[in-house]
Amino acid sequence: MTGSLTGLKLFHTKFDLPLENVFHTRAPYFYRRADPSMDEAAFVADCATQLEALIEREGADTIAAFIGEPALGTGGLVPPPAGYWDAIQPILDKHDILLIADEVVTGFGRLGSMFGAQHCGMRPDFITIAKGLTSAYAPLSGSIISDRVWQVLEQGTDENGPIGHGWTYSAHPVGTAAGIANLKLVDEMGLLANASETGGYLKETLQSIIGEHPNVGEVRGEGLLCAVELVEDRERRTFFESAKKVGPAVVAKMLEHGVIARAMPEGDIIGLAPPLCLSMGEADQIVEAVRSAIEETLGGG
Repeated sequence: MTGSLTGLKLFHTKFDLPLENVFHTRAPYFYRRADPSMDEAAFVADCATQLEALIEREGADTIAAFIGEPALGTGGLVPPPAGYWDAIQPILDKHDILLIADEVVTGFGRLGSMFGAQHCGMRPDFITIAKGLTSAYAPLSGSIISDRVWQVLEQGTDENGPIGHGWTYSAHPVGTAAGIANLKLVDEMGLLANASETGGYLKETLQSIIGEHPNVGEVRGEGLLCAVELVEDRERRTFFESAKKVGPAVVAKMLEHGVIARAMPEGDIIGLAPPLCLSMGEADQIVEAVRSAIEETLGGG
């Protein structure tokens, strides 16, 4: 089921997924829009229209929830286009469909706010949390639920007995202690503000240094979530054949320059999600590694 819920094709191809009761609507990936003549406003309106049509086709009463990341993570590190969640939220409200915000990537400061939902103006009924909760020093995950969902759980407990929600690893004291210590540091060190300020500097510097390179299609980001999408032809917006493995080659070159990045699986995309304590000097080091790696792999700008 979780493999079906993701929009990543590599999880679907070999496993006959998604299951027939899981539906995907258009991803808010503006750079990869099918019609390049669309501006952001038209693209957002089309995303909303596609969702409305899917709900009407399937029937709102058959839809359990809408699941989405405030900003796409493994799908390419893609912030939503302006106005996306402002267009989607009213449709869900209209049809009384629950919203689940997947904040495993965006939660606890990654976008420069404590939660991505808060940052993007979402009103989720569930928020899934993990990674940033402990900065991965110890495993811990959880769910935050809205008052209206909690009321249903309370009512169900009154009618049917206590909900069975205590498992072998639930509320593990080491994991929870790590979470408390980590969140204390997030506050004390001002990491939310740093993610916003240093992340903005990182994106702007990348854009100024490599943004016009003929093989750089887009530099994008929000907070300390940043990506460089590589293309075969910038003007025509044509992509490299996946077999060429251009993204992995550039990321391997970056490692030679002392910077670890991720070759994202959905294209030739350099993924950058540095620590929330990143300094301006370290951001400059990342930019220089990206520039050098691209030029050494694909030629000069």
